[in-house]
Amino acid sequence: MHLKRMSLGAYCVICCRRIGTSAPRLRSHTPWRNIRNIIRLTGSLILGGSLFFTYEVLALKKSVTLDTQVVEREKMKSYIYVHTVSADKVESHDTFSTVDIEDHDCAVWLLLRKSREDSKAARLEAVRELSEAHHWHDYQYRIIAQACDPRTLIGLARSKESDRRFFLPPPPLPSLKEDSSTEEELRHLLASLPQTEIDECLQYFTSLALSESSQSLAAQKGGLWCFGGNGLPYAESFGEVPSATVEMFCLEAVVKHSEIPSHCDHIEAGGGLQLLQRLYQLYKDCPKVQRNIMRIIGNMALNEHLHPAIVRSGWVSIMAEALKSYHIMEASHAARTLANLDRETVCEKYQDGVYVLHPQCRTSQPIKADVLFIHGLMGAAFKTWRQHDSKRALTENVVVDENRYTTCWPKTWLAKDCPALRIISVEYDTSLSDWRARCPMERKSIAFRSNELLSKLRAAGVGDRPVIWISHSMGGLLVKKMLLEASRKPELSALINNTRGMIFYSVPHHGSRLAEYSVNIRYLLFPSLEVKELSKDSPALKKLQDDFVEFAKDKNFQVLNFVETQPTFIGRMIKLHIVPVESADLGIGDLIPVDVNHLDICKPKTKDAFLYQRTLQFICETLARDLKN
Repeated sequence: MHLKRMSLGAYCVICCRRIGTSAPRLRSHTPWRNIRNIIRLTGSLILGGSLFFTYEVLALKKSVTLDTQVVEREKMKSYIYVHTVSADKVESHDTFSTVDIEDHDCAVWLLLRKSREDSKAARLEAVRELSEAHHWHDYQYRIIAQACDPRTLIGLARSKESDRRFFLPPPPLPSLKEDSSTEEELRHLLASLPQTEIDECLQYFTSLALSESSQSLAAQKGGLWCFGGNGLPYAESFGEVPSATVEMFCLEAVVKHSEIPSHCDHIEAGGGLQLLQRLYQLYKDCPKVQRNIMRIIGNMALNEHLHPAIVRSGWVSIMAEALKSYHIMEASHAARTLANLDRETVCEKYQDGVYVLHPQCRTSQPIKADVLFIHGLMGAAFKTWRQHDSKRALTENVVVDENRYTTCWPKTWLAKDCPALRIISVEYDTSLSDWRARCPMERKSIAFRSNELLSKLRAAGVGDRPVIWISHSMGGLLVKKMLLEASRKPELSALINNTRGMIFYSVPHHGSRLAEYSVNIRYLLFPSLEVKELSKDSPALKKLQDDFVEFAKDKNFQVLNFVETQPTFIGRMIKLHIVPVESADLGIGDLIPVDVNHLDICKPKTKDAFLYQRTLQFICETLARDLKN
């Protein structure tokens, strides 16, 4: 560079000397020749100066250009890696006091430090502030993802506005054994689970799953699919893909095993968390498989000593994503699992079949009352409470505007109209016929089911605040039986004292004609115990009705009854008025006939429909005093 500068200067000096030493010219031509020489000199100077200036600029630019990769590496010097430990084992001393950080990263590290304070209020405030951070750089979210403790991670997963970059992708899954498949691994896991502490139904599910999976494996190796054995009556209810069908048998059995705490330990020790995650990813397009997997993880999350293993395996990240799903069932399953993991703000435990529809995330909104939804025969926690089916919603595979159509109106409509309510929906297995029962050995009476549900609801904290019960069909009989059972147990007195009222949608208080058709016409082969108990001449049903009416009058419960006026098709042949007006008359509260059939009595056509608006009015009026306090 110095040589180039010297050469340019020398050139300029030579030019000047040539001008100065030139021989004298004739006077007549001197002015024009001088002008020509001046132009040459000026042009040379301008050209040389331009080249010199351009070179200097380019050299300066090259010398100050930043290597962005170096900058990123400098930023990542503050990126730390920690071993996952239990939230209650985190030491309270100043962990971050010696970290060298830039000024713009102070907020990140201060919030991390705050999230580990001894004060619970400070920790909750830190999680709230983290969830509201939407202006950070990617590397700052990665810092939180790597450095936060499990308690903070779960809190972020349950925060509605949390950025997804807070959650690291699940760790790599271990490779399958040589000459093994996911189906074989699942079968091996099921076979390794203990056969102790299990009832006849669980034995049935386990033997059925092992039998069907062994037939499937043999057929695959032979190049054929086989649907023989006990699985034939159930194949239509599980799916169309053969492999998914077989694995559904195994998953159903594992779901039952996961309801036993000691069996959850065996599932975790056998690599079940990783295997279930592999299945979850493999069957992204099979919602039934994914829901059963989430049921298992939700059951395992009831055991607090398994929380570190669940977090380490990456399930919190998966559930955080599922919680934001537009599909209400998927989001509700994820919400149940995360609530069972969140021991910072949730003291209740949600067992299998108990789903919180609202609130599903952490909220500052105080919850002042509970509303419970109990479905009836052949119903479910979500589909029973969907909006009246519209042709567009059934034929178009699109995300429908929830204001126009909802697959669960308590979650979509009631939660917005009454945000201070905790809304719970309960699910349990029922059947019209023992021939189509999921478990042929299962004979669960209304009394048995009521005790089972009562135990689950108490674990969920039902009874600790004012309650309204909403039920459809046989679900109303379960509500009546539960309240009568609770009234006989002093430890459940709070549940009775906090019950404010109930809504019955076509509940057969005096029996149903469905039982008569099952027995006389034999359309339903081998009617189930649930159906038999609905007979008009059932002594148990009459005693339940008489005892409850006396009890409800004594407690001054508020009651609202709806009843269908249209018959319902059962299959393609029979058209039956399942619950006539006289059977739906409890003898207490208003009785409102609605021009719909038995299935649609709890499915409003729109949010403005009388059926929903009258339900909303009853809830608001019955809980008026509690919601004001």
